[in-house]
Amino acid sequence: MAFDASAPADTFPKLLIRNALLFGARPSMRHKDLGVWQTWTWSEVLEIIRAYAVGLHRLGVRRGETVAIVGSNRPRLYWSVMAAQTLGAIPVPVYADAVANELSFVLAHADVRVALVEDQEQIDKIQSVKDRLPALEWMIYDEPRGLRDYDHSHLRSMEAVIADGRKALAADAALGAWLDNEIAATKGSDPSIILYTSGTTGTSKGVVLTGERSIQAAADTVAFDKLTEDDVALAYLPLAWVGDHYLNYAQGLVSGFCMACPESAETVMSDLREIGPSFYFAPPRTLEALLTRVMIRMEDAGALKRKMFRYFLGVARLYGERILNGQPVGLGARLLYGIGNVLVYGPLKNTLGFSRVRVAYTAGEAIGPDLFAFYRSIGLNLKQLYGQTEAFLYITAQPDGAIYSDTVGPACTNVDIRIAENGEVLFKSPGMFTGYFKDDAKTSEALTPDGYVMTGDAGYFDEKTGHLKIIDRAKDVGKLTDGTLFPPKYIENKLKFFPNIREVVSYGDQHDFVTVMINIDLTAVGSWAERNNVVYASYQELAGHSQVYDMIEQHVAETNASLAADRMMAGIQIKRFLILHKELDADDGELTRTQKVRRGFIAERYAPLIAALYNDSREADISTEVTFEDGRKGTISARVKIRDMAPVTALGQAA
Repeated sequence: MAFDASAPADTFPKLLIRNALLFGARPSMRHKDLGVWQTWTWSEVLEIIRAYAVGLHRLGVRRGETVAIVGSNRPRLYWSVMAAQTLGAIPVPVYADAVANELSFVLAHADVRVALVEDQEQIDKIQSVKDRLPALEWMIYDEPRGLRDYDHSHLRSMEAVIADGRKALAADAALGAWLDNEIAATKGSDPSIILYTSGTTGTSKGVVLTGERSIQAAADTVAFDKLTEDDVALAYLPLAWVGDHYLNYAQGLVSGFCMACPESAETVMSDLREIGPSFYFAPPRTLEALLTRVMIRMEDAGALKRKMFRYFLGVARLYGERILNGQPVGLGARLLYGIGNVLVYGPLKNTLGFSRVRVAYTAGEAIGPDLFAFYRSIGLNLKQLYGQTEAFLYITAQPDGAIYSDTVGPACTNVDIRIAENGEVLFKSPGMFTGYFKDDAKTSEALTPDGYVMTGDAGYFDEKTGHLKIIDRAKDVGKLTDGTLFPPKYIENKLKFFPNIREVVSYGDQHDFVTVMINIDLTAVGSWAERNNVVYASYQELAGHSQVYDMIEQHVAETNASLAADRMMAGIQIKRFLILHKELDADDGELTRTQKVRRGFIAERYAPLIAALYNDSREADISTEVTFEDGRKGTISARVKIRDMAPVTALGQAA
């Protein structure tokens, strides 16, 4: 196959061929299966993709068609994306945990005829809504367990499809030449993938991205962070999220680094320690969960260990950030930090799987400054980026040595940002989308007349650093009745730093004061309950316990003290709070599949509780529909208690 490795590649299949030529024997992908790490080289992956593409073609997949990819982070599902692109077809990833209705919406909207799925669970979900998917002809699965007795007239295993393609290529030499021509015929301007948005503000939209734009965007950030074929990343993010497609798939193909897939969602932490990635991404929620685990373990440790841990965390807060940024620090402080690194920081990073991490990012939502500072203080080079699906992720990123907890960095290479008169962030970028699939009206709404994308986020450039600051979703930033600016996410992130608090929804727009509804973290608070002999039988019972309310009240008081210390934020202290009787759940429509709060939906669902927060009630009754894991519906009822908080003056004294 004639191919010039030095020529610019404008599609991902062309990049795969380049990588097989340049890095042939180097690892391309790893996967832990049945407790054993398996490895495929770039040359081996290319051979598999070619066979897979031919096998799909023999099932009728053609150029320009959409192909659904449904499941978690498994090699064959990533290869499914590439095999579809090799034929000029357009992959459409769907979240593995999407319920049947969400799944049917995407497959129907994208006109999917072939679905490449992980296992029996996904096949069952699709079959339950098959009457809404008249175009669907084939389902091709990776994991055969549980499917032996299914009707296979429209089912095939990926293994069989790949084997069929191999056999066909071996029997007909002309088929290989035909496939080469198909790869060459795909232009960089052709659609490469359709990624559906998380639906934070309504129905999901299909974001159409092209190969050349995606590759250019990834190339800019690969150069920015100096990623090479020697790096390793753990692919555990949702396959359908733009972050996974960019950070792992696109950057991996551009740089040639190795992508490792965990054995399962439950083994990610242990797999992270074993694989030791050098490039890592985690949304704030994951970092919060990790910190919660650490704090729970330390509460169970001996008194001496707890004292040592707390002491050296204090040392880290004083000197860690300065040492990480290469700033001058006294010899005594550096020596003390070094001792802390041996006794605490190093073992802690090893436990978390961060020992080899050279570059780490967080994004997806705003991260609490205290949480961000914690990881950087122990020596993790954690940075923030700001991005969107419509930008193919990166809009800004923090450069090494210029990291600030309250900013998301300057514009990335070749990205142009401007702030609209209403404070909304607008951008143009190399990777920006070409439009929403089958929705020209929404595409026009998302763009300014001169071609900038409207992010929907409110922000401004910090005068001191020149970096972008994101306040909140533009539509979510409101005002109290006295005119005080009310950014709900700012308050929520402060509360979510506490390991006992998992989720927060705050209210205050057009009201006299701020209130919050809180989800406790069942793991953290359950551990606390066990240590304090607090008996409970369910989340609902624990959430309503008076001692749990006492503990959360302390966290709210600390948050108010922190707000009071900031002149701009002193007026948005929390006056009343409640603990929700159930966990907010994506299956119930309360969160998106990327775990973002759907504020409008929650405001409607919990209207009686919100009304009680503002009418001086001490408690309120609520009945809520819930969705069980098997898809059945039920109702949970509770009487939720409400507590008042005393305001704090700027001097830290209760008013």
